[in-house]
Amino acid sequence: MSANSEVRDGMRIDWDVIVEMDDGLQLRADVFRPDDDGQYPVILSYGPYAKGLAFQEGYPSAWDRMVEEHPDVAAGSTNKYQNWEVCDPEKWVPEGYACVRVDSRGAGRSPGYIDHFSPRETRDFYECIEWSGVQPWSNGKVGISGISYYAINAWHVASLQPPHLTAMIPWEGAADWYRDMTYHGGILSTFWDNWYDMQIKTVQHGVGENGARSIVTGELVAGPDTLTDEELRANRCDFGNEIASHPLDDQYHQDRSPDWSKVTVPFLSASNWGGQGLHPRGNIEAYIRAASTEKFLECHGIEHWTEYYTDYGVDLQKRFFAKYLQGDDAAWDDQSRVQLLVRHVDRFVERAESDWPIPRTDWTKLHLDPSDLTLVHDPVTAEATITYDAMGDGLTFFMPPVEEEIEVTGPLAAKLHISSSTTDADLFLVFRVFDPDGEEVTFMGAIDPHTPIAQGWLRASHRKLDESLSEEWRPYHTHDEEQPLTPGEVYELDIEIWPTSIVIPPGYRVGFSIRGRDYEWDGDTTGLRLSNFKNELRGCGPFLHDDVRSRPPEVFDNQVTVHFGPDHPNWVLVPQIPND
Repeated sequence: MSANSEVRDGMRIDWDVIVEMDDGLQLRADVFRPDDDGQYPVILSYGPYAKGLAFQEGYPSAWDRMVEEHPDVAAGSTNKYQNWEVCDPEKWVPEGYACVRVDSRGAGRSPGYIDHFSPRETRDFYECIEWSGVQPWSNGKVGISGISYYAINAWHVASLQPPHLTAMIPWEGAADWYRDMTYHGGILSTFWDNWYDMQIKTVQHGVGENGARSIVTGELVAGPDTLTDEELRANRCDFGNEIASHPLDDQYHQDRSPDWSKVTVPFLSASNWGGQGLHPRGNIEAYIRAASTEKFLECHGIEHWTEYYTDYGVDLQKRFFAKYLQGDDAAWDDQSRVQLLVRHVDRFVERAESDWPIPRTDWTKLHLDPSDLTLVHDPVTAEATITYDAMGDGLTFFMPPVEEEIEVTGPLAAKLHISSSTTDADLFLVFRVFDPDGEEVTFMGAIDPHTPIAQGWLRASHRKLDESLSEEWRPYHTHDEEQPLTPGEVYELDIEIWPTSIVIPPGYRVGFSIRGRDYEWDGDTTGLRLSNFKNELRGCGPFLHDDVRSRPPEVFDNQVTVHFGPDHPNWVLVPQIPND
């Protein structure tokens, strides 16, 4: 047990408790629990963001926006123990839980070598779960809760089936290291390289005096020792370059992805419609494919972190854990399998569904008509071609303004027939909505305040499908080999577009864009940034695809031709929900 144990704000807090791994490395954890001799279920998080770094200190722009717009987040707590993307112990310990926060190997106050999502790190998480399950203050039931990193690694560790893992809430957590996170449709995302610089290297164990101090304890959040830059580099993987050196879904990626057949623990998977480029796909694939028989899906909107901390989110989490960690069946037994905050242009409306995709979905094909760049319900019969410059704005096809309200909720997909002037082509697809004045409707996404309705990506040389996993509404690509194009030859592409939700009012219209580069909002975003990201927010947040190593101009600054006609159907499949 920690040499530093004290009572603060009604909680017994054990600081820097040693948790020894199977290889002898000693991680550090903080434990928040009721101040008595009882045994309680554990809510555990394991990750790299430094358990001693307060949310307000490490991520001030995100915190300030959240509490200003959602005062319920800060209500009922001193907020001294708020940490980035994990639960506030002041809202959980009084409910009869022990909250355990572990700094992952090489981060914060835990020594070691940083290798994110690696088998070693997942094994550490397993060891922390089993340690938590046998402590004298634990009743043996361990739950995992947290956002993003703390949810991604939950899917991974659940594949190992630790005996004391009883339930988990992966909140906005990607799962497939290749498809969800590093290569969208086979196109390298630069997010992780920049994230590593901004959010990990700043709290790596050994930053010491060059880093922050805890506003609660006064201790250095990244360990007592201050190492040289050379020593720090030797203690971490070369993350961005490692990702870039694995352009196919090889063992590197598979080692950092879950085995859905082994994910059997009860879970609540919470997804964000606006999280395009990172999380929503993983949360939804988990619900569809995991072997768990007790699994639930929730989908919401607004910022990536906010709903986890609002009264809406905390109530949902407490009811789930009340059942699975505290044995209160009544708290959750009336819960639907799927709970949606359906997105309207001006609000969200809560609705229960029995499954996902929604069983009553009217799968509607909107065909691309080259004669007037429209979306039509009937297949196109005339042969035609349209060519666009990949680094330009591409092509946008429009529906007429809708006469009655239309709801689109679910996964989308597209079929396109294209040729390229080079040996490859990157396709960036955007499903869009425009108001009666022609202004695009965008939303506060997980990161970016001007996020479009839905996006999808595919590198044409990665067009090979996994027939065993593909559905018309979710093509699934193997990404296990490159199949270069012959310039000028026509190829059929099936393209996944990530799930979304939008109720389109009368007078609004749908647009569907085919591009060769990342989406950019047409409005003024000058200087719009968050403190933990490098780039200006122009519609895609930090989830960009602009690394010239992956997209050399001689290949991807090309001309792409879309081919139309009876033998070359082009359409976008839209999940329209009947108005009951």
